[in-house]
Amino acid sequence: MRTIITYGTFDLLHVGHVNLLKRAKTMGDYLIVGLSTDYFNTLKHKQSFFSYSDRKIILESIRYVDKVIPEKTWKQKKEDILQYQVDTFVIGDDWKGKFDELCSFCEVIYLPRTDGISSTIIKENLRDDS
Repeated sequence: MRTIITYGTFDLLHVGHVNLLKRAKTMGDYLIVGLSTDYFNTLKHKQSFFSYSDRKIILESIRYVDKVIPEKTWKQKKEDILQYQVDTFVIGDDWKGKFDELCSFCEVIYLPRTDGISSTIIKENLRDDS
């Protein structure tokens, strides 16, 4: 069984998120999503519209996702890869090069983002409409 892991905030879920999850799932048999907790988002100077628990429920309802785990720190990725015996670490290409040295025994893949959509764009458009 090939295990894939990805991480993110997944706030204001949109087609770009679904595309990332779908492509990640095609790379293996079991997809784990590390979901940034509200506290971790605060440390990253980010604020989600939806709470961690709501974002977790939403992600768990997506057919490509097999397991959702809380992401609490930057350093936890390496521990998760070992604990869950991950074969492939997948993340958006806006992080290209940041995780190349993450794991000596797993593959790191940077997937291209879906053009024209992001949570930041959605939030900006919502502000413009008000």
